[in-house]
Amino acid sequence: MGFDIAPTEAQHDLARRTHEFAAEVVRPVAADYDARQEFPWPVLEEAATRGFYSPLFYRDLIGDPTGLSLPMFMEELFWGCAGIGLAVVMPALALSAIGQAASPEQMLQWAPECFGTPGDLKLAALAISEPEGGSDVRNLRTRAHRDGDDWIIDGHKMWIGNGGIANVHVVNAVVDEELGHKGQALFIVPGGTPGLQMVRKLDKLGCRASHTAELRFDGVRVPAENLLGGQEKLDYKLAKAREAVEGAKHSGSATLGTFEQTRPMVAAQALGIARAALEYATEYANRREAFGAPIIDNQGIAFPLAELATAIDGARLLTWRASWMAASGVAFERGEGSMCKMAASEVAVRATERAIQTMGGWGYIKDHPVEKWYRDAKLYTIFEGTSEIQRIVISNALGAADGKPPLHFDLEPTGGRINKMFGRGTPLRGRAADAALAAKDRVPAPVMRLAMKVLRPPRK
Repeated sequence: MGFDIAPTEAQHDLARRTHEFAAEVVRPVAADYDARQEFPWPVLEEAATRGFYSPLFYRDLIGDPTGLSLPMFMEELFWGCAGIGLAVVMPALALSAIGQAASPEQMLQWAPECFGTPGDLKLAALAISEPEGGSDVRNLRTRAHRDGDDWIIDGHKMWIGNGGIANVHVVNAVVDEELGHKGQALFIVPGGTPGLQMVRKLDKLGCRASHTAELRFDGVRVPAENLLGGQEKLDYKLAKAREAVEGAKHSGSATLGTFEQTRPMVAAQALGIARAALEYATEYANRREAFGAPIIDNQGIAFPLAELATAIDGARLLTWRASWMAASGVAFERGEGSMCKMAASEVAVRATERAIQTMGGWGYIKDHPVEKWYRDAKLYTIFEGTSEIQRIVISNALGAADGKPPLHFDLEPTGGRINKMFGRGTPLRGRAADAALAAKDRVPAPVMRLAMKVLRPPRK
């Protein structure tokens, strides 16, 4: 199983087109939408026109077997603006949950409702987090119970992107209290359903162009067909959960699966902010002169930027690896998803803080975008699991993997029997090489060149 990080021509084109969109459409209006906390409908319209706002687009990104298209797209978009970026990609989070839980018929019904079409855009929201537990899906208090041909939902949700203004809300609720987090299900709640109330739009520190809300569900009634996966699948899942007797055994959770799949995506978003800040600070340091020379000539300025450049590239490699693992079906047994999210989010905070420090007073005021990026970056150490949660996940994975070799050792190699018999470091290959070298003075050069080609190391 090979991990190749060389982008394809199509991926290069995607990154280029996304960067153009971010530079030409997003950045020029980012400060205005941030200041007014207005939802960027015109930007979404342009995103839809350019093909960046549709269920097919995200299906293609998630379906990329290399796993690299999604993080490359996210980094370039969020290089433009994190708030506007979240407004553009928020329906994809709901779509991911629908894709993991829904029947094919439900997917066909609801996926178009998450995005709409140019000129008739729609929004989707994933309603998981709650005031008491954040994204702790083991502590959900929203409940759903069956009432004839309907389900009735009661509960309280917090920090919901597109909450209350979405056409489609994907809502997580407990359906069997005895089973706790294993007794949960996902429901579709259309916007405007009686009992669905937007308590307030949240006034946020950063990412202010995206809409985030507090919601209440007060006797919200939805038809049985809005249970994602259907009743038969839910009954089977609950039955399997009841059979589970091992404390460490986890039955499948579409919500947990969503977080697992989206952590590399969120990491790539943070990388976009970090890269924007590093580029801006570097450009400023090259042009700002003090004591007769550009300030980047000062090691006190240059060395922190060098360290950030290294950390950003390291976080990107972790993110690409995790994205490849998700696309290839390689389990995150060693906390690889959390590693990339923690590394990227924390370097984004450091990079934006360093950009402000590099620019001094100019970085602290709104004449330059770095103070906005600093406010935006902080979100990434909080949502989709705080940095503390990521450390818990990684440390738990370390304990569970005690004695296991690292991932590159553990993966099934490509090349099959030929590699096992004649690959790098095999005895047969060594003996063949020794024999060829011993005969080099007696063998004609063309024959020797052919032998060297045969002895060339396998590429896989």
